[in-house]
Parts: sequence; C-alpha cells; structure tokens
Amino acid sequence: MIPTSFRLQKLNSRTLPWPVNWAELFGADRPLILEIGFGQGEMLLHLAQQHPDANIIGLEVSNRCLTKVEDRIERLGLRHVRVIHAPAETALYHLFEPATIREVHINFPDPWFKSRHEHRRLIQPDTVRVLVSRLQPGGRLYLATDIREYAEMTHDLLSQTPGLDNLLETPWGDTLPGRIVTKYERRARREGRACYYFAYQRSDLPAPPIPVIKELPMPHVVIETPLSLEAMRAAFVPVEHHYDETHIHLQFVYLGERTLLFEVYVKEPTIDQHVALLLIARDQPNEYTLQLSTLGHPRPTAGIHTATNLLSDWLVSLHPQARILKRKTRATSRDANSGRRASADTHNPE
Repeated sequence: MIPTSFRLQKLNSRTLPWPVNWAELFGADRPLILEIGFGQGEMLLHLAQQHPDANIIGLEVSNRCLTKVEDRIERLGLRHVRVIHAPAETALYHLFEPATIREVHINFPDPWFKSRHEHRRLIQPDTVRVLVSRLQPGGRLYLATDIREYAEMTHDLLSQTPGLDNLLETPWGDTLPGRIVTKYERRARREGRACYYFAYQRSDLPAPPIPVIKELPMPHVVIETPLSLEAMRAAFVPVEHHYDETHIHLQFVYLGERTLLFEVYVKEPTIDQHVALLLIARDQPNEYTLQLSTLGHPRPTAGIHTATNLLSDWLVSLHPQARILKRKTRATSRDANSGRRASADTHNPE
C-alpha cells in the first residue's frame, strides 16, 4: 500500500513556541525520540521505522539536509516524524521540557579539532547537563564517533556525569546491536577508521534543575532627546559589549525618513541572533520609541533586552537634556549592578 502523501510543516526553533507542546504538534501524545544532527537522514528514518509508536524529532542546521530529508518523509508518509532547523543547544534549552525525551541519538558529531573552535563542540559539560535534564528516568543516550580523541573526551565526560549510567561493560563498544549503518559510518570504516559507540541510561538521581528558557515580552523604551535622527546617526560608532556569557555587537545604523535602524548581533549561550532595533520618531516632538523589529522572527531573550538597554542608555548619553520616559525591558544583572557594566570596545566598521 502506497502511503498517503502529505505536506510537512517547515519548523524552525526561531518560530516554534518555547517550549513546544509536542502532543499538539504531532496530533498524538507519544514518547519522544530525538536525533541531533541527522545529516542524510538514514538513522532518523530507521528510528521512524523501528518506533511507529513514538514521535521522532530530528535537529539539523544544514538546509540542504533538511530539504532532502523532508522530501523523503513526505514521500514515505511518515506523519510521526518532524525535522527542525535548530542548533542543538537552542532546541534543548528552549523547546523541550525537563524529563520529556525517551531517547537521544547523536551520530558522528563534528569534533572541531582546533582549540579556538572547542566551544562549538556538542559534547560539553553544559550540553550534557541539559541532556540529562531533558531525558526521562530510564531514558537513553546513544552516541557514535570515529575520532579516538573525541571518544576519550566523551567517555571522560559522560562517565563523570551524575544521572547517567553506562549500559556497556566497557567505556565504549566497537559495535552496537540493532543499529543501522549510515553512509558516513560506511565511509569511515572503508577509510580504515574505527568507530566508537556509547550507550548510557538516565538514572533515578535528581536531574539538574534546568528549566526551559522562555522568551520575554518585547522590549520597548521611550526616549526624549532634542537630537535629530541625523545627529544620532552621525554620533554612532560600532561597539562590542561583553557581559557574563553574552556578547553584543552594535554593528551598523541606517537612516530612514522617521526611523533609525540599528543592526545588532547578540550571542547568548543558547542562541545567536542577528536583529534590528528600531528608533522611531513619535508624534510628540523630541520623543522616540526604541523597539525590536519583527524582521526575521527575532526572539526577545535576555540578551536582546540587554542590547536594548545598552542602546537606549547610549542614546540618552548623547545629550544632557535627554532622558528615558518609559522603559519596558527586563532589568538585567548589568543594570542592577551599576558598578559592573559591560566592557565596551569600539572599533572601525571595516
């Protein structure tokens, strides 16, 4: 019998609710199985065939892989499978409630060999902690790699993580029964590289207290200043701010008829965003509203609120008669501790 075709909804961590109601999205309340970085989709489709009673979720950042696998899911009529354009950290911290995932599969993650790229590795202490938090008691974590150094690092980290028990008698295995052999795995073996397989189970120990990070209300600041939009644009110099684990780069400014558009990059531990903050002239003379543009589906995170506060403070600093009339932003630790302002390093726009 040929499966009934259907159109797969395009899903993105920037547009999905934080957290997601998975039963509502799938139309059925079933166990969740997650694959992080599904690539060509061989393991993801294998999981779908092996677990028709589960909701299968795949995360990927490659648009090419997403499009290819979406087409295969539609052709096969796999209504219990969804793929999401999302970095793993963003998905784990924002989309999944604690203790909701039955299985997590990670196959041949990028090792990021260079020391300056180590922060990009998926298997890191913070990511493992949130993985443990999101797994149900008894839930399982499976990982495979063909890099010996990565295997040793993974063993050191997983074996020392509270809440995880190794299901194997050795640190890792050279095979894993019931596992499909993926295209990358075949190539690794053909080129003479050994593969290392991990299988861990979530224990009954209390999980790390990592709640879902939800978005905040949209930031909104009303400013009074005698300066014109042209004068404020002329005063702008690109600047970078570093505070705690948040990096904010006020990059460029563009002048419209009644608006300044500030191009801003905000990097937080769980999400990177390239957004626009708009300074819009109000009907009242010398009054302006600073707000987040909806262009590109930005999420009003703590970092976005901090960027709005930084920019509004700078605008007010340009003239002694300027002041904040209304501020609807989250009070960040930067604002609460006036003695610990973000460090600022100006540089030329080139």
